[in-house]
Amino acid sequence: MTNTLLRNCHALVPDERGVPTLVRNQDIVVRGNRIAEVRPTGQPPEAELDVIEAHGMLAMPGLINTHSHVPMVLFRGLAEDVSIERWFNEFIWPLESNLTEELVYWGMLLGLIEMIEGGVTTVADHYFFMDRVARAVEEAGTRAHLGWAVFGSRGLGALEETAAFAERWKGGAGGRITTCMAPHAPYTCDDGFLRASVAHAKRLGVGIHIHASEEMGQTQASLDKREMTPIQVLDDTGVLSVPVIIAHGCGLLPEDTERLSRYRDHVGIAHAPKTYLKLAMGITPIRALRKAGIPVGLATDGAVSNNTLDIFESLRLMAMMQKHEASNPEVLPISEALDIATRGSAAVLGMGDRLGKLAPGYLADIILVDTSGAHWQPPHNLAAGLVYSARASDVQTVMVDGRVVMRDRRLLTIDKTRVLTEVATHMEHLAKRVPGSRIQTYKP
Repeated sequence: MTNTLLRNCHALVPDERGVPTLVRNQDIVVRGNRIAEVRPTGQPPEAELDVIEAHGMLAMPGLINTHSHVPMVLFRGLAEDVSIERWFNEFIWPLESNLTEELVYWGMLLGLIEMIEGGVTTVADHYFFMDRVARAVEEAGTRAHLGWAVFGSRGLGALEETAAFAERWKGGAGGRITTCMAPHAPYTCDDGFLRASVAHAKRLGVGIHIHASEEMGQTQASLDKREMTPIQVLDDTGVLSVPVIIAHGCGLLPEDTERLSRYRDHVGIAHAPKTYLKLAMGITPIRALRKAGIPVGLATDGAVSNNTLDIFESLRLMAMMQKHEASNPEVLPISEALDIATRGSAAVLGMGDRLGKLAPGYLADIILVDTSGAHWQPPHNLAAGLVYSARASDVQTVMVDGRVVMRDRRLLTIDKTRVLTEVATHMEHLAKRVPGSRIQTYKP
């Protein structure tokens, strides 16, 4: 593996409290797959280092997408301006009847291209045909936390298949792939199914990735039917006893936050603000969660409810939505927003001890962001630029696990032209909605 020097960049590094802080004119030394040193620039490079000139660039930890359904890029633009019920029942779940494992593979590669080009080095993906998803991740050279999504209506046999995938790919791609159990949600999986998911997770030593309290209507429906919130259901079935990623939490009640705080060392919330705006789902109580010590990370969700896999966009919307909700422009300041985008997102995936910081000993997942564009000028405050000015297209170079996968906007691990061609040939098939053909029914 190549040892690398990123020379003369501005760097987002942790201060003495661990909060990301912008320091100018730094060199970053990478040895193997780890960051060895972050130091002021000017020291002659060691002979064995491959030098990447980064003058004028801003180095930061690779972005982490804590919840997505990446191959859903195949259906981008096919479910617009509809309610969440129609979104599921009339569009997404009928459209997903068209999927094959080969289509999921090409969709995953397409999504990985978009994410690499936007600086996303790690994704927590919750989808189908996950062996093909894992293969795409392995080829792309990125990092992923993968769970084969499953509905309770498919029975416990389908859960066995999910567990087999989790066991098969745990630690795959040289350690770049981690796995989990992925029951869809409390409203699509009964208690017995959730308990069986927990049993598999404990047996395999993995966690769970699940949707819960996505919006307040789901919470109210659960209270009406069971006199329990979805979070209470997760607690009662043991889901909260293992590491768990909860998407999306817009329907969390104050008592849910208090309950989750008891498990804050291994439970996190994936926050995808663009989806919430587009589907009118409400807003995740980020400030209350953070006050309770519960990790919150950034996410895009799938491209059918977001249209992009752009974490910079999620970062910007998160900060502004929290200010708007509080009627207070001083809440969620820049430093806290960047903390969520880096340390917070790593913690949600249970990787806070090795991702999310530019610091010695951490995995070398690093991106270089070009700050020379007119939308960055004048560069009084580069940290503010990351939150409020940066575009996905500003990302120039991407390193994952010490390996450069994009350099100067040129992809090094994926044949972009071939992927786009393969996806285009299937457009007509992907867009078909066959009456009565639906993989599940949405009924919270």
